[in-house]
Amino acid sequence: MDLTHAALLLAAGLAAGTVNAVAGGGSLITFPAMIAVGLPPVAANVSNSVAVFPGYVASVAGSRADLPPWRTLAPLLPTTVLGTIAGSLVLLATPASAFEAVVPFLVLGATAVLAFQDPLRRLVGHPRDLSPRRRTVTLQAMVALGAVYGGYFGAALGVMLVAGLALVLDASLARVSAIKNLLSALVGLTTLVVFALFGPVNWAAVAVVAPATLLGGYVGAKLVRRLPPIVLKTVIVVFGTVIGLYLLWRAQR
Repeated sequence: MDLTHAALLLAAGLAAGTVNAVAGGGSLITFPAMIAVGLPPVAANVSNSVAVFPGYVASVAGSRADLPPWRTLAPLLPTTVLGTIAGSLVLLATPASAFEAVVPFLVLGATAVLAFQDPLRRLVGHPRDLSPRRRTVTLQAMVALGAVYGGYFGAALGVMLVAGLALVLDASLARVSAIKNLLSALVGLTTLVVFALFGPVNWAAVAVVAPATLLGGYVGAKLVRRLPPIVLKTVIVVFGTVIGLYLLWRAQR
């Protein structure tokens, strides 16, 4: 790896860490950067999943004041781990082409859910009007789907988690974003373990990108707390739409 490649990966990691904390989708910056420096697609995907993990941890540190009590979060953690393991094993065991054809529609669908959150709530019921059992089951299902996706590909994981969580939680978008950061960090930790043991990780690329995502993640999490809810929601919706259209274009190539 020469200095030009290292500089490209460093800049990509800093931008991705910030974007992941604010809206999610930073992997669409680091993944192409790893491809650009010569890594094969699977190795780039696996190495990217490992490299962005520190950024998620920094995002949790930056948004910890907005996290709900531990008893609210604890039931979601096993679901996140198991879903991520399932997605990671699918990535290692099957061709990526079939799932990548579906990814753009998942991202665009999640973005639409967030954009039309209020009409959908009127249709399916506001979280405070749902029975505790239905709310719990729906929340677990949303987290499980997001974790499987995060284990397999991960790009726009934040958009998908925010969309799902905002639909079933009666909470501010800042709190939803903080929960998203925690779950994303757990997805990142799980993929790190799985891919470190079984995946073709390029540790040189990880060593460059990971510290940059750490700084970017902390800065981005602090930025979220300063943004008005409507601005934050608009940023996530716009970014999710751009990501989805980009993935759709790439899938058609």
